[in-house]
Amino acid sequence: MLRIPFQPSNHDGHAPQRKRQRIARPSDGSVRAEKVERTSNFRPRPSHNMGNYSKKKQFEYREKYEDPTKPIRLNKYLANAGICSRREADDFIQAGVITVNGEVVDSLGAKVLPTDKIMFHDQPIRRERKVYLLLNKPKNTVTTTDDPEERHTVMDIVKGACAERIYPVGRLDRNTTGVLLLTNDGDLAAKLTHPKFGKKKIYAVTLDHELDPADEQSLRDGVRLDDEIIVPDALEFPKEGDRCHIGLEIHSGQNRVVRRIFDKIGYKVVKLDRVSFAGLTKKNVPRGKYRFLTPKEVSMLKMGAFE
Repeated sequence: MLRIPFQPSNHDGHAPQRKRQRIARPSDGSVRAEKVERTSNFRPRPSHNMGNYSKKKQFEYREKYEDPTKPIRLNKYLANAGICSRREADDFIQAGVITVNGEVVDSLGAKVLPTDKIMFHDQPIRRERKVYLLLNKPKNTVTTTDDPEERHTVMDIVKGACAERIYPVGRLDRNTTGVLLLTNDGDLAAKLTHPKFGKKKIYAVTLDHELDPADEQSLRDGVRLDDEIIVPDALEFPKEGDRCHIGLEIHSGQNRVVRRIFDKIGYKVVKLDRVSFAGLTKKNVPRGKYRFLTPKEVSMLKMGAFE
């Protein structure tokens, strides 16, 4: 039995009570043969949010013991140090601005030891503490670390939250609101965004007109985007008789995937809110605000305990 914690929120971050649908999957796990049963008295399942945190409060997270004899890829080392992303690290390596123990290293496959002396533009690299933030992203905000058009970005919101260089985990388009993680932990970011890990995302979708039952079935059967068939993991109508507001669970990491699948079947998404990502929700986080993850949440994300 699959239950969706669908929580369309008002501007202050509090979710109104909704009716719930239970979506029963057949034993073979298929989506097309789903049977939907409507129930009332919706209650969201417990969140892993451990409480409220002030903007100034910051957590120090324990670093996992690092074996000094185990080599790691140079681009990973640079990313973990908060210098840049792994992709950017490859560019810096090829440009010859990285030295290891006094020698220029320009090989993309190069590995280093934690005890090596690594320099970037003749400046020593110091390892950073890991920082993890959950932002309830507002509208008209770009998910990028730098915008040439000088639009308002998520980095403007979290500016001053920490001394470390953090960056968004994945993307939400400019007018999509909701859960967005920011961190300087490159390994965790990769696990949360790579398609093979299949991290669950739940959206509250508002359409420009009611979803026709025939189009609903087309959506459940799968919509082709590029060379991939996108099949929602679950779809529900949180309010009986209202087919404009939809709860959608999906794993695909394609760009703007929710807007595009509805556009493909003739609907415009007028409002899109991500209410859950990898098991984390925006409960108790007002729109445009953020909080630091608890050590327990970080541990569960690293262990893959969250979906």
